[in-house]
Amino acid sequence: MQAPEEAEVVDLDHDGRGVARLGGKAVFIPGALPGERVRLRRTRRRARHDEALLLEVLRAAPERVEPACGHYGRCGGCALQHLAPAAQLAAKERELLTQLERIGRVVPAQVLAPLTGAGYGYRRRARLGVRFLAKSGRAIVGFRERHSPLLADVRDCRVLAPPVGPLCEPLGEMLGLLSIADRVPQVEVAVGEGATVLVLRVLAEPSAADRARLRDFGARHGVEFWLQPGGVESAAPLEGPGATLEYRLPEFDVTLGFGPLDFVQVHAELNRRMVATAVELLAPAPGDAVLDLYCGLGNFTLPLARRARSVLGVEGEAGLIARARANADRNGITNARFAVADLSRPLDAEPWARERFERVLLDPPRAGALEVLPRVAAGAPRRVVYISCHPASLARDAGLLVHEHGFRLVAAGVMDMFPHTAHVESLAVFEPDA
Repeated sequence: MQAPEEAEVVDLDHDGRGVARLGGKAVFIPGALPGERVRLRRTRRRARHDEALLLEVLRAAPERVEPACGHYGRCGGCALQHLAPAAQLAAKERELLTQLERIGRVVPAQVLAPLTGAGYGYRRRARLGVRFLAKSGRAIVGFRERHSPLLADVRDCRVLAPPVGPLCEPLGEMLGLLSIADRVPQVEVAVGEGATVLVLRVLAEPSAADRARLRDFGARHGVEFWLQPGGVESAAPLEGPGATLEYRLPEFDVTLGFGPLDFVQVHAELNRRMVATAVELLAPAPGDAVLDLYCGLGNFTLPLARRARSVLGVEGEAGLIARARANADRNGITNARFAVADLSRPLDAEPWARERFERVLLDPPRAGALEVLPRVAAGAPRRVVYISCHPASLARDAGLLVHEHGFRLVAAGVMDMFPHTAHVESLAVFEPDA
């Protein structure tokens, strides 16, 4: 075992770990903060850096706070509860601006104020692991431990949206009583406005008694169970037609329905603010045509349709496009069109790619929007708003838009979609460099 050492923490890395330098080598220390002096023990040595366990904080940073969750430190669902919220935002903003400058060689003309929402009880979508403990006859439900692949034994998760957060322990106890207790590896959480669905991944058929137990638990706790015996398409309600999941964007008089395994932004309050901010920044005029790439189930498309002449939403997943069309019909929106297209491939053959769009919104996955940038630039839009879930991808794409496609980076800022984690969600605004 390595002997304990002392070090000054000088930075946070992109995973929220404290960074110290010992013998000219970076050492990553989960739970340590910049400005602190700590005792640590190195646990893994690598060629370029080492990893360490925090043993003691000898001098605490002013931004250190007491974590609100009793499971913090073991559970890997959160990484930054020990850092004050304002300092979390500052760290995420530094990460964004550093990546833009280092990777993209760009600096925004304006840094937007961070978008924030509730720090706890916010997570309406989550995938939780389930592990049956044969010796105790119970199951545990939660995120994985911070330092191991095992599940953390979580009794009450502070970040999950109600009613799910306090249900971790009773849910595990109930699952442990099923005849297939050792054949349920995961549960997907989906919380809508007025309904909550828990999708159980099942590797064996539940018995009639199991189904009765699930029905009783659901009735007592206000949740509905779905079973998923195979792929995503196999998920179905335990009984009946299933609950209707939906969320509202009241500023635009839009209600969106979604399935329990559909992608939706995890933070409902922050999503409302993000959509409103994106529409404001894109600033479509009543006569504008807008292109919404990676449109999903219409989260941006339908609000934009309330402001623009027309909107085309494009997405690679046919099921989400079907959901988007249904959402448009539900809201009486007739000036939104939708198309299915693989946005990771050249788009020249797509009929809509030859249309003129005054405004473009991009909301790509983690890999970014690399493949669509030439087509976006060729259309010469007056403004582009880019929603990003990975600052390095945004930085790469921003560099291409600026240095190869004749745009300038007007503004960029962070959005705290995942409070108490190191995840950085951001948005950026581009205009032609006239």
